[in-house]
Parts: sequence; C-alpha cells; structure tokens
Amino acid sequence: MNQYDLLAQQFEEHRAHLRAVAYRMLGSLSEADDAVQEAWLRLSRADTSGVANLGGWLTTVVARVCLDLLRSRMSRREEPLAAHAPDPITSHEDSLDPEQEALMADAVGLALLVVLDTLNPAERLAFVLHDLFDVPFDEIAPIVGRSPAAARQLASRARRRVRAQSAAMDSDADLTSQRDVVAAFLAASRTGDFEALLAILDPEVVLRADDAGVALGAWSGVRGARDLARRFAGVRGARPALMNGAVGAVWAPGGQPRVAFVFTVTHDKIMAIDLVADPEHLRQLDPVILDD
Repeated sequence: MNQYDLLAQQFEEHRAHLRAVAYRMLGSLSEADDAVQEAWLRLSRADTSGVANLGGWLTTVVARVCLDLLRSRMSRREEPLAAHAPDPITSHEDSLDPEQEALMADAVGLALLVVLDTLNPAERLAFVLHDLFDVPFDEIAPIVGRSPAAARQLASRARRRVRAQSAAMDSDADLTSQRDVVAAFLAASRTGDFEALLAILDPEVVLRADDAGVALGAWSGVRGARDLARRFAGVRGARPALMNGAVGAVWAPGGQPRVAFVFTVTHDKIMAIDLVADPEHLRQLDPVILDD
C-alpha cells in the first residue's frame, strides 16, 4: 500500500465522525459532505509527517471550514435562510448505515438545530465541539481566534441559550399539546384568520424550505409572525400527521405526501416551520396522516 492509499484509508476511518461534526455545525447534510470533502483535499495536500493525532487534526480542519461557511451565511443578507434549512436525521428501521448512526448518536434533532441557528458562528463552534464532541478549549481557542478562557465563555453563553430553549421545548413536548397547536394553525390557515395565525405564531417565527420545496414554489427565508401569517392566510390542503415522533402536517394530494411541515413548538407557540419536500427525507419521516 502506497502512502496516498494509506492516507485515504486513515481518512475513511474518521469520515463518520467528521461528517457528524460538520452536520452539527451546519445543519445541512450536503454542506456537511462538502466540508468533509474539503478536509480530504487539504489532507491530501498537507505534510502530516509531524501530526501525532490525525483525528484531532482533521476535526480542526473541518471546524475551520464550517466556521467559514457559517460566517459566509451571515454575510449573505439577501438570502438569510433559504440556503440552510436544517436537514432532518431520522431513524428508519433496517436502513441506517454507520454514518447515519453516528449522526443520530447525540440525539440532536431538528428542534435543537433551529436553536443552534440562533447562535453566532463562534458560539456555535465552541458549543458543538466542546459540549457534543468533548474537544478541549485549548484546541477550540485557535480555531475561533480567542483565548481558551474566551472560548469557554462562548460555549457557556451558547449552553445557557440551548438549555433555556430545550427546557421550554420539553415542557411542550407531549403529543396532545403539539396536536392542538398544529390543529389551530391549520384551521386558521384554511379560514384565512389572520389574527388567529398571529396568536399561534412566535413573533420571531422562521419559515424555511429545502431545495425540493423551493422548486415546488414553497416560500423560504421568511421571518416574523405578520409576514408568515399573510402568506399562510387562506392556504388549504395541509393535514395533520405524525412523523418522527412528533405532530406536524403534510400536503398529500391523492393521499401521497408531497410536502411535510415540521413544526418547532415552544410554550404553545410555533417558533419555526421547516418544509421538507425531498423524496428521500419524506420517506425517512414516514408521515402517518391523522384525522382532522
């Protein structure tokens, strides 16, 4: 085995971990794959003869790539959300490959990814690397260009926000409460009741769609209750559905799900709606339509 093949073999041993890190950082499977590929390109061009911990070296490279991508997102004000609606990682019996199992291992769901999207890039990196992957702060500090103490503060601020939001989500986690909120939203949409929609939407609610949803004409990158309520008032056709352990909704012409509406609910308010139209993601969500 030549040196290049040996390097490729070692990289493959770390791929699942690197993809998991990138997904937690970016909330996008395609961008995570791009970040991992960039790490391989950098590895293949680098002199690693003095690298004692290749896994740590690769994790740092992926983290830097992700940090650049997150900062680039923030600079694209003309398309603030459309490019990175979080991709759901869902369990589907008999279909999980080792990389999907690694992504699911930390149980970071779509709701938490929505919370992570509210963090600034440096906070998100510090929280993800330290709290989810046990990377020490003295290794995180050079990535974000801060001291270890400052990196610790970044993670601490992020942790407080995540815990506060997670606690609120947990308090509203029962299916009955979820179903009531979704039913109220769908009823208000069908009847065009603008005020009722405002009452059920968080003031800072976010609406996002994946690429397949945008291709179907779905809105993406909409933020704020009034803007979102104007767009949904009078919209009909969505039905409540159980998927991925939560209550959402689907647009299912002829009984065939075409678009899933994944709701993030906090204190009986909808704080985010993610539209999923990608056929493979819909299959993984495996929606079961409920009676209206």
